[in-house]
Amino acid sequence: MTAPKLQSTLDTLWRMESPKLIARLARMTGDVGVAEELVQDSFATALERWPRDGMPDNPAAWLMSAAKNRGIDHLRQRQLHARKHGELALELERESMSDDPASDARLEDDIGDDLLRLIFVSCHPALPAEARVALTLRLLCGLSTDEIARAFLQQEATVAQRIVRAKKTLATKQVPFEVPRRGELHERLDSVLEVVYLVFNEGYSATAGEDWMRPALCEEALRLGRVLAGLMPDEPEVHGLLALMELQASRTRARTGRDGAPVLLMEQDRSRWDRLQVQRGFNALQRAAQLGGADGFYALQAAIAACHARALRAEDTDWRRIVALYARLATVAPSPVVELNRAVAVSRASGPAAALPLVDALGSEPQLRGYPQLPALRGDLLEQLGRRDEARAEFERAAALTRNARERERMQARAQACAD
Repeated sequence: MTAPKLQSTLDTLWRMESPKLIARLARMTGDVGVAEELVQDSFATALERWPRDGMPDNPAAWLMSAAKNRGIDHLRQRQLHARKHGELALELERESMSDDPASDARLEDDIGDDLLRLIFVSCHPALPAEARVALTLRLLCGLSTDEIARAFLQQEATVAQRIVRAKKTLATKQVPFEVPRRGELHERLDSVLEVVYLVFNEGYSATAGEDWMRPALCEEALRLGRVLAGLMPDEPEVHGLLALMELQASRTRARTGRDGAPVLLMEQDRSRWDRLQVQRGFNALQRAAQLGGADGFYALQAAIAACHARALRAEDTDWRRIVALYARLATVAPSPVVELNRAVAVSRASGPAAALPLVDALGSEPQLRGYPQLPALRGDLLEQLGRRDEARAEFERAAALTRNARERERMQARAQACAD
């Protein structure tokens, strides 16, 4: 196997297997930071040995065995230093029990899904909410620090420090890496929903790379949302989030052309939207409203998506209702991104001249500094107003800011069209 192919295989295995490996090692060592380091060591060993010895028949099992051996070595070394051999024996006995099916059944708890269980474990109340989400996205959902920073509209260094501090907090407070009981799930629910939401968003609109979307992330987030809805059927925001993801994901087939180029919402062939998935979204949104959650953060976004789903033609979209929904969302969860999206709706409902002052007012927002969607929208409005030179400059700025290749090509094409 060539080195590039091996590296690609290990990258795939990391995305698929590292959550389970980190969870097992965290349970052994009681320290999620140490667990991550030991798992990384196991992958480094694979990179060293597999070219020489050949890839094992079951790479995931090989990595699990290597990681567990490192965990046991770490415990031995730690307890040797502390001269606590009795504690070492207890730790090793606990680890041997974890291979017992009966022990695994006890660890299953009420959640019933491996990844969702780990997300609940990591969203521990000992950490601030943002730290819980950042740590979980990094360790268990495979997002890079850069992608998490983009989701929070913050600097990458800030998010990296937050993750480091979260690991230290869990280690210092000796927080047990264990499954919460059903009665403890609710205090972690907001963070868990945010994790699933941000994973879906990264899949729906990739931060960087060659692809406009990362469908596998959307599918995983949707699966988790459906499991959550079954686990907590009386939580309105669970259904609100599920509705939002179903409605957004229903457009997947129409969002890219045959060459992979982006197709924007108003230009999509709506006959390609998955109407069964649209109906599932409508049902989940109705359930959220029945539970009293119509004005929830996720339910309001789902209601906006539902406006698009009900319009069989782009020109039939009820933009005035969407403007009103964004106004309610801005009250529930004030954010410059919400205001930016509201400006889009205003431009459709009342024209670009009405929306441009709203966009200009957001130019000084620190959170939107470096956010490519701001100059992209401003360029769009200026182009509609016939101010092509200014529009071209904005599209060029948006192209320079984005790290997604497809989005960059689109912005460059629009800039060129203004010049032509």
